[in-house]
Amino acid sequence: MPNSDQNEINQSTLSEDTHSEANADQIEAARKNTVADTVQDQNEVSSEDSSQQSIRDMLDDDEEASVFVNRDLVEPDTIIDEERIVGRDDQLKSVVSFLKPTLQGNRPPNMLLYGPAGTGKSLIIGAVTQQIIELCQSKGERFGVININCHPINTLDQAVYELVQTVAKDVNAEIGVPETGVSTKRKYRRLYKLINEHYDSVIFILDEIDLLVGRRANNEPAYSKLLYQLSRASNTNEIEGRVSVAALTNDPKFMEDIDGRAESSFNPRDVYFPDYDATQLREILENRRDAFRQDSLTSDVIPLVAAFAAQSHGDARKAIDLFRGAGDLADEWGDGKVTERHVRESQEEIDKDRSLKLVEGLTTQKKISLYATAAVACYSNRSRSSVPSPVGFNVYRWITDELDADQMTRETYVKYVKELATYGLISSSRKSRGRGGGMYMEFTFTGDPEAMMKRIVDDTRLEPIANQEELLQTVVNSQLREFHNQ
Repeated sequence: MPNSDQNEINQSTLSEDTHSEANADQIEAARKNTVADTVQDQNEVSSEDSSQQSIRDMLDDDEEASVFVNRDLVEPDTIIDEERIVGRDDQLKSVVSFLKPTLQGNRPPNMLLYGPAGTGKSLIIGAVTQQIIELCQSKGERFGVININCHPINTLDQAVYELVQTVAKDVNAEIGVPETGVSTKRKYRRLYKLINEHYDSVIFILDEIDLLVGRRANNEPAYSKLLYQLSRASNTNEIEGRVSVAALTNDPKFMEDIDGRAESSFNPRDVYFPDYDATQLREILENRRDAFRQDSLTSDVIPLVAAFAAQSHGDARKAIDLFRGAGDLADEWGDGKVTERHVRESQEEIDKDRSLKLVEGLTTQKKISLYATAAVACYSNRSRSSVPSPVGFNVYRWITDELDADQMTRETYVKYVKELATYGLISSSRKSRGRGGGMYMEFTFTGDPEAMMKRIVDDTRLEPIANQEELLQTVVNSQLREFHNQ
């Protein structure tokens, strides 16, 4: 029995020792895990600190290495000093002459500034009106500049609301009317009330006005109605001060579609803006060289940018965009200088992205119009790829029927497609069908119409048409045969 008891004691002691050793092992393991976790946490914190520091370093390095010192000088909407204005002496003198009566307490005439895109229309009117604002302020006069771009505006009602919004923002007042749910007449009243309360004289600047077509009721475009109302507002005492209207357009035939009453009321003084030549483009860029750090431009950059822009019909805006794009590319690549390589790469990117960016921003109706026109150019069995507007419109009608979409008039279809000419995607010309046959527009794509169609199909509403390629091709050639056999 004693031996048995002793064995039990020994076994119990052994069990306790074993359990104690196990507990010790667990405690030691836990301690090691805790230490490991602590080390890992410290490493993660250190890694985060390192990552955050790295981001700050990258930002600091980027700021120090930038080729720009005043990037605003190569931004498209910057109002520049008059000494930087190049090749527009005659236009500048004309606009100054027309607006000078404002400073003498008289009403200036209305103006029509027309010419190709990027030829200085917005630049000149913006520079002159900015000087008039400052001169009027020194005399205690309140001169208002109400400037809107009509390109993204679809209707007359939206245009009037945009004017109200622009004035309210300028004078720090409440807009006072909702965007929808009230009549256009009420918006006009709010516009006139704001002007009467805050300005002694005002100029409305309506950029790209020819694009404000609207629903074209009674064949009168929305811009015709807007010009009529604004240009007669002071004569009807709806605006108490002096009012003038400056319409800016790329379309030299803009006035042909205007209503007779609107034409009589508007009765503008014309200022024509021709294309810039290569020499003028180089001078424009030289006058903005100080947007960049000294010695950050190689000698061939400005001549090459000017040459590319001259090929694009003398568009100064495109020249400045390319100039800025080359600098951005140099920064992106971490280069300290802008070189020919950056200019050429930037030009390739502009050519590649222009049509995509344009198509992405179009309304569905404009996409359908463009798709129909491109389909005629792409699927025509004839050797010529030009598109007669009657054929393009009939294909457009077929597509809208297939999609169960709203259908615009032929005039609106033509207007939509002609807009694309201002972006260099399509060229347009007026054609005659011979004696008694009437006139029509003919469109020609400057790029690949098939590539354009593929981009447009990204709009899911047009996918059903893209899946009917053979049928669309049949429709196109049927319409072409009918047109040419008439």
